[in-house]
Amino acid sequence: MFGRQTIEAMQPISGGVSGALILRFRVHGQPYVLRLEPERIALHDRRRHFECMASAAEAGAAPRVHFTDAAHGVAIMDCVVARPLAEYPGGQANLARELGTLVARVQSSKPFPAVGLYPQIIGTMLTTLNSSGLFAPHWLDPHADGLARIQIRLQWNSSSLVPAHNDPNPRNILFDGKRLWLIDWELAFQNDPLVDVAILSAELAESRALEDALLAAAFGKPANRETRARLAIIRLLTRLFYGCIVLETFMHAPRTAPDENPDEYTPQSFRAAIANGRLASGSQDVAYAFGKMSLTAFSNGIRSPGFDELLKTAEQA
Repeated sequence: MFGRQTIEAMQPISGGVSGALILRFRVHGQPYVLRLEPERIALHDRRRHFECMASAAEAGAAPRVHFTDAAHGVAIMDCVVARPLAEYPGGQANLARELGTLVARVQSSKPFPAVGLYPQIIGTMLTTLNSSGLFAPHWLDPHADGLARIQIRLQWNSSSLVPAHNDPNPRNILFDGKRLWLIDWELAFQNDPLVDVAILSAELAESRALEDALLAAAFGKPANRETRARLAIIRLLTRLFYGCIVLETFMHAPRTAPDENPDEYTPQSFRAAIANGRLASGSQDVAYAFGKMSLTAFSNGIRSPGFDELLKTAEQA
């Protein structure tokens, strides 16, 4: 694609947990990103990933895609030189609104490949995790029961699904000084319209005011009580999803006994452990702790006093 133009030396870019090799390079001063997928990623997952990324780029949600080859796991995109999200003009309120606009761009993309309904996907992963021996027998039974209650009470309609990134955590959001972009589309597929909003609200729009700004920008109107309740339930589902998918990488690691302290971290204690250096950022310990924290956040949520009422309200959304 670059013809006889001179390509400057490539530099690795760190970050992400997919195992992909990501390199930055320049052609006549213009930065690009080369992504090389690991061989363990199945061809159908590469195709889905690259198809979603290209569709999102056309909608203006992802950096421009110049080339993809799913068979060889190769993609070349524009490189966004990122600045900290904390520098976004107008502070957290404006950032929440722009994040909502970004969600709207994603949802305006051509339909992504469908892989199933979110609760069913989570249920399959949870069953696998439960049988892995990573935790004591039956420790995950309440999680399975809570998931079943949500799945029965809330409607899940394939016709209402929209393009979703499914992992818009702060590490996958780039601010170029003017606007936001989403990267790393490995988990993208058709999903409930509130999933991306739920993930964003967990870290970047935690207050009621910021959540309302995020929702209004994403869907073009203020959220009602029922939508906010459904969002809270789906936020719990995203916790369970993250717990299962992160801990999947640890299921086959050598161990002498099940983890005897699965409830070690809450979201608050997890953040404190990173802040005080108990958990080294970017380490495997952090990933494992994040997985356990996510499972605990789900179980605490379904056991909270207001959960039944929340679920009742969410049914009406």
